[in-house]
Parts: sequence; C-alpha cells; structure tokens
Amino acid sequence: MTKIITICGPTGIGKTGFAITLARELNGEIIGADSMQIYKYMDVGTAKPDENERELAIHHLVDFLDPADNFDAKQFTIHADQAISDIAKRGRVPVVAGGTGLYIRALLHGLFRGKPACPETLDELNQSLEEKGAPVLHQQLMQCDLQAAEKIHPNDGFRIVRALEVFLTTGVPISQSQQIHDFKSDRYQSLTFGLQMDRTRLYDRINQRVDIMMDNGLLDEVKGLVSRGYSLDLKSMQSIGYRHMGMYLKGEVSLEEAVRLLKRDTRRYAKRQFTWFNKEKDLIWIDTQDTEKAIVAAKNFLA
Repeated sequence: MTKIITICGPTGIGKTGFAITLARELNGEIIGADSMQIYKYMDVGTAKPDENERELAIHHLVDFLDPADNFDAKQFTIHADQAISDIAKRGRVPVVAGGTGLYIRALLHGLFRGKPACPETLDELNQSLEEKGAPVLHQQLMQCDLQAAEKIHPNDGFRIVRALEVFLTTGVPISQSQQIHDFKSDRYQSLTFGLQMDRTRLYDRINQRVDIMMDNGLLDEVKGLVSRGYSLDLKSMQSIGYRHMGMYLKGEVSLEEAVRLLKRDTRRYAKRQFTWFNKEKDLIWIDTQDTEKAIVAAKNFLA
C-alpha cells in the first residue's frame, strides 16, 4: 500500500507553509485537497499558493478548473489517485494538504460501496455540510426521515448527507431502503497530521487574513470574475469570501458589513473544520510550529 503524508486543519492555520517545509525535507510533491483552490482566476479569496510557493514545492490539483465547472469528492479522488501514482513512480513522496475534510476522507477511506443515486444532489448537500455544519442538515433530516435521524448522530455529516440524498432523489426514506453505508477500509497508508493552535490566536489570524485579502483586491477579483461572465450564483461563487463580495455587489449589504460577515463566517467554518477533523481516525494533532517534530515522524514513517 502506497505511503503518503497528509496535512489537514482549519482555514488560516498555515497548512501551505507547513506542507512546503515537509515536502522540501522529504523529497515530496504537494497534492492540494482544497475545494476552492482548484479553480482558475480565484486566487485572493482562496489563499492559493502563489508563484514563489509553487517554486519551492511542486503543487498538484491547484488552479486547473474553470469556475463554472462542478467538482466533487469522487472526482477529487480520481485526480488525486493519479497524482499520487505519478509522484510515487518517480520515487518522490506524495504530500496531501488541505482543509476540505470530505476530500481527505474520500481519498484515505473511500466514500460509498454503491453508486450514489444522484451525484449532483450529493455534491450540493456536501457543500451545505461544509458551510453550515452537520447539525443543520440533521434538523432537515428529522423532518423527512425521523427514524434515520434518531439513529444518526447530529455530527455524523457523512451519514446525514447520504440519508438526505437518498430521500431527495428517490422519495423513499433511507430507513426503509436500508442504504446507509460506511466508509471503506484504508486506501493508502497515511501519516496524517492535523494542525492546531490556540483558538483565539487562530481567530485573530483569520480576521487579519481577511483584511489582507481585501487589501490584495478580493473585491476586484470578484468583479473581474463577473466581467468574465461568471454568475454570482455559481457554486464556486457561493463560497466563503466570494459570496460575501457578491452580496455587496448586489447591494444587499454595505462593504463594511460584507467584511464583518466574511470574518464571522470564516471563523465559524474553522470551528466546523476542527469538529470534522476531530473525528478522523489516527490523526496526529500537532502545533503549526512543530515542523521538526513532524519531519522526524514522517521520515520514520516512510522508512
């Protein structure tokens, strides 16, 4: 089984820099696991690795998809599998890094034992899961399939999404169709690091990063996307940051309020990411400053 290094954690915590440090020490290449950094023309709002960072380490699955195209965990797994195979064949170490928990879980463990009834519905539900959190979707499930909801923990986002998808696409509650599936066994032998830091410090970093994004032209980036013909209603344009600038451009809020909401929603998203990654098995929590500790652990793992 192929060995890989995986780095995950909440937005704004410093995954890119951490991954670059490890990749350079381990003769590795980075595979992005971020549902927004995949898109072209969306640089500022996604905190995409810049040219200098991409010169320090080769990055895959970054900046390759048109913003009008949809992309889901299944497609990510296919692309990531190809990248991992290519990297490993060249004698280098695959380093997967990102904050999209569903992508990482799909890559490491697989998603379904059967074909999803409707990939489009599943994709929409997974986006809602990332942005709103599992408890909100659990409330929705209680309205359409109380029996299933009573058996599924409010934080078990995977099973909640699966149950909602079955009901929305077939009209039959999953409790009747008995289609609840679990994840497959491990697909890779992964040493998985979860980056952590004091929550107050992280939230301060997030607030500061939003200010930097605004200074670096986030609003102009969104205006540019609109001028290219990309609708504010696209899935990619409904993500954190782009949605908020869109609210301002549509006259729904002032720019000051849009920035305030962007900071608040980013902090909330980081909190949900912590909750998600806390459920991952065999994840090693490590401070963002402990790169030396991570390097030693990775070298021992790879040896």
